[in-house]
Amino acid sequence: MAEHHFHLQADWPGGRNSEGLIKAGNLETKISIPPEMDGPGIGTNPDEMLLGAAATCYIITLAAMIERANLPLQEMALESEGIVDVTNGVFTYKKIIHKPTVSLKSDATQDEYNKLKKLVEKAEKSCMISRAIAGNVELELQATIE
Repeated sequence: MAEHHFHLQADWPGGRNSEGLIKAGNLETKISIPPEMDGPGIGTNPDEMLLGAAATCYIITLAAMIERANLPLQEMALESEGIVDVTNGVFTYKKIIHKPTVSLKSDATQDEYNKLKKLVEKAEKSCMISRAIAGNVELELQATIE
């Protein structure tokens, strides 16, 4: 069994409406509470980072599956949306919706399109981040295949 370790360093000067800094590998960014939650909105925030982790994991997983299946990929893009519920002052990351758009080259066969449809769904269930948040955050897929 192989294990991969990732490290993050966070600096936070204190106080709810401060701005901090995180560094992790190639990621270095300011952080604060988003304006939607009455924060200063400087840099990114945990809500965007969870959405970013889920989205990048999904699209990279899908790309790897498409490549291994030798499908004639034309292009691929992804829009994702995170929904945070606030009930009685409790913040809960409720749902992530992935909206991939995937197109194959014009000479793709019907069998290749059928395989692509399966992979688009399988990637969501196979992604490491999706598996990590399963049961806590609802995941929805709204795919467009061209």
